[in-house]
Amino acid sequence: MSGTRQLHLGAFMRPVSIHTGAWRYPGAYPDANFNFKHLKHFAQRLEAAKFDAFFLADHLAVLNMPVDALKRSHTVTSFEPFTLLSALASVTERIGLIATASTTFDAPYHVARRFASLDHLSEGRAGWNVVTTANPDAALNFGYEDLMDHDARYVRAREFYDVVTGLWDSFADDAFVRDVAAGLYFDPAKMHVLDHKGPSLSVHGPLNIARPVQGWPVIVQAGSSDPGRQLAAETAEVVFAAEPNLAAGQRLYADIKGRMRAIGRDPNHLKILPAAFVVVGDTVAEAEAKRAHLDSLVHYDSGIASLNGMLGYDVSGFDPDGPLPEIPETNASRSARARIIEVARAKNSTIRELAQKAGSYAGLAFVGTPQTIADAMEAWISGDGSDGFNIMFPYLPEGLDDFVDGVVPELQRRGLFRTDYEGTTLRDHLGLPRPDNRFFPA
Repeated sequence: MSGTRQLHLGAFMRPVSIHTGAWRYPGAYPDANFNFKHLKHFAQRLEAAKFDAFFLADHLAVLNMPVDALKRSHTVTSFEPFTLLSALASVTERIGLIATASTTFDAPYHVARRFASLDHLSEGRAGWNVVTTANPDAALNFGYEDLMDHDARYVRAREFYDVVTGLWDSFADDAFVRDVAAGLYFDPAKMHVLDHKGPSLSVHGPLNIARPVQGWPVIVQAGSSDPGRQLAAETAEVVFAAEPNLAAGQRLYADIKGRMRAIGRDPNHLKILPAAFVVVGDTVAEAEAKRAHLDSLVHYDSGIASLNGMLGYDVSGFDPDGPLPEIPETNASRSARARIIEVARAKNSTIRELAQKAGSYAGLAFVGTPQTIADAMEAWISGDGSDGFNIMFPYLPEGLDDFVDGVVPELQRRGLFRTDYEGTTLRDHLGLPRPDNRFFPA
C-alpha cells in the first residue's frame, strides 16, 4: 500500500439522498431524512467502512418552490445539524462530523461556540462547512427583505472566518491549569480577548469554551465561483466541489491549488472532494436500469421547481418541450446556474429534460459495477482531478449498502482507500496539520 495515493471519502447525508425520487424507490425508507434510528445506523455503517466524514448540509428555510413541488420533497423536514451530530457523536467513535453553518445569517460567536463544543464532545471530529446561503427565502426568516448581494456575502464570509478562528484561539491549549491546591482554575495570561471591530462584524470575546481538540475544527468550503475559489484558497482545508467531469475537475483542482501556492499555503493542506452520485449494480446495465427507474420517479412539478432554484429564474411558463431560454444574471448560486446552462447548451436539452435532471441530480455520477466505479475514481485521483469524493447515495438503505459492501472493498483491494483509521480526529483522517494558536504560539 506504500507509495499508492489514497483517496478520501465523505458521505453527503443531509438530505440522505439529494435525488427527489429517492424516498419513492422500492425498499427505500421514506422517512430516512428525519428518523434518528436510521441515521444512527447509517453513521455506524459508514464508520465501519472507514469513511472520513459524515457531512450535513443545512437549509435555513423550506426550499423556495411552489407548494405543488414542495409537497413532493423528502427534504421539507430535517434535523438541525448540531443537534443531530451531537447525538451521533455519542454513538460513533472515529468518523468525522461536518456541519454547515451560514456566515450570512448566523453570528460568529454562536458558530465558534457550537463547533468548539462539538469538537470537544466528539473528541476532535468536527468540521465547519462555511456557506454564504443563496436561498432568498432564508433572508425572510431572519428579518431581511432581500438576500445580500453575492460578492458582499463573500466579503462578509472572509471576515466571519477570521473572527471564528480568532475566537477558537481565545485560550492557549494549556490555559486551564485547574490547580486545586492553589485555587487557580485557569491562567489569565493565557487568555486572549479578540476585541474585533471590522467592516461587518464587531465581536469582543473571548470565547467561553476551551480551545477545540483539533485546534480548529476542519474548515470546509463549497463555493466554486471566483470569490468562492479565492476564499477556499485562503481559508479552506476541504473543498466540497461540484465539477461534472474529470476535465472540469482538473481545472478546478489546478486553479485552487495554484492560488494556494501564490499566497504561500501548502496545497497538500487542502483536500478537494467533488460530489459524486453513485449507483452500483452487478453489471453496468443493472446499475443503469436502477438509475433510470430512480429518475422516472421524479415528478415534473418537483423537477421544474428544482430547475428554477438552480437557475434563480422561473422557466415554468415556457414550453416544457422547447429549449432553455436565455437566462439573465441573478443573485442565485453562480456555479450551480452555470453548470445547468452548460448542460442545456451542450446537449440541446429541453426544459422537461433539464427538469428531470435537476430533480435527479445533474452533476458527476458514477453508475456501474464496483470495478468500473473504482476505475473512474482512480482516474480522478491519478489525474489530479480530486483528492477523493463526497458520496451521494441514490436511495437508502440499499444505495449506501451497495457502496459500502461493493465499492469500498474494491478500493481497498487496489490500495486506494484505508482498511482502518490511523488516528482519532478528522484532521488525522484527512492528513491535515493542527493549526497553531495565533495568539499563543507553541
